[in-house]
Order: sequence, then C-alpha cells, then structure tokens
Amino acid sequence: MHPVRLRNVGKSYRLDTVDVRALLDISLDIRERAFTVISGPSGSGKTTLLNIIGCIDQPDQGEITVAGQKVQTLSDDALSDFRARHIGFIFQHFNLLPVLSAYENVEYPLILAKMDKAKRTARVTELLDAVGLSDRARNRPGQLSGGQRQRVAIARALAPAPRLVLADEPTANLDSHTGAEIIALMRRMQREHDVSFVFSSHDPQVHAAADEVIHLRDGRITDSAGPS
Repeated sequence: MHPVRLRNVGKSYRLDTVDVRALLDISLDIRERAFTVISGPSGSGKTTLLNIIGCIDQPDQGEITVAGQKVQTLSDDALSDFRARHIGFIFQHFNLLPVLSAYENVEYPLILAKMDKAKRTARVTELLDAVGLSDRARNRPGQLSGGQRQRVAIARALAPAPRLVLADEPTANLDSHTGAEIIALMRRMQREHDVSFVFSSHDPQVHAAADEVIHLRDGRITDSAGPS
C-alpha cells in the first residue's frame, strides 16, 4: 500500500482580489520505503504540495490518502492526532524548541503521545545514538552547530515511529559538506527505520540520492524519474 496517494488535487490561494492556482490536478503515488524528492522553481507549488501531503493544508478539490486514511474525512482534532502518529517533519530552520535540550526536543513528541517514561527514555537514547549525538544530549539548540541541530530534528521526526517523514529544504541552511552528511544520515535512517521520506529541495545532492524525483512547474507535475 502506498503511504501517500493523491488524486486530482487542486489548491488555490486568494491574493487580494485574485485567485492564485498553486496546484492543478495533481495525481501521484509516493512509493513505500522510498526517498522521494519534489523539485521545481520558486512558485512551482512544492511547499503547497508538501503541506497537503503532511495534512497541514487542505486542498480545494481532489482526494488525499495518507497511511491508508482518507484524511479529508477527519475532524481537526482527529487530523492533528493522525499527523502526530503517522507523519514526522524536518524543517529548513530546524524548528527546535530553544529552551529544551537535544534530549528533551526528541522526547517532546513522545510526551504528547503519552508514551510511558521508560519507553521514552529508551527511544530517545536509541535515536540520539543513531544520529551521533549521544554526547550532546543535554545541549540546547543554541549550543549546537547547524548540522547537529538538523540531526536532532531528524531524531525528533523519527521518534513516534511514523510511516512518513516530510522534509522541507532540509539542507538549505547547511554548507555542502554538512549537507552531504545530513543526506547520507537521512538515507540511512530511512532504510533502518523502514519509513518513506519525501522532500522539497533544490539541492542537487538531495536529487542524486533520491529514488524518485517529481518535477513541478506552475502547479503541475511535468516529469517523474529516478536520479540522473
């Protein structure tokens, strides 16, 4: 079963008195346990598509199925709970809570999920070790480099054992060497944790690591292929 299936999805935004079409008749299947990149120029609809897949935004038309659930049938509260259990997020600007340590940032979604303390401790310890930050567990984000903060964000995204992880330009704020390390880490975590990763990215290094690159232009899919 595909972790994500979109059929005839469209989305418009109101800008002053004009309707701006962000997505037009998008149909696609995200492959199970794959590394998928959504690519396209600025304004092509990448972020809108990622937000719709992540159940952050709702389309004007079409049908969305994520992890076997037709998400448009869910109430706001049920959708929030579904997102917390099934989808992890990695952001361009990391979005870590600055007052919490690396350990506490990874633990936070597990507290929200009401996981008991012993299981939380084991899960957070396992993930921080997996991303190479066991020795930085008590450091706050301001005491970490950009690459280290993104490693914490990856661990946090994987903490609830989601079926799908979404990443919005995850290497944009990193130098090329650190970006390459983060891509390799995400690829390894995707395989080890048996999860599907979907990115929006301009980064050729991300494209080269992908199983599939979906090209968008003017809100439409223009091509879908493996890496060049």
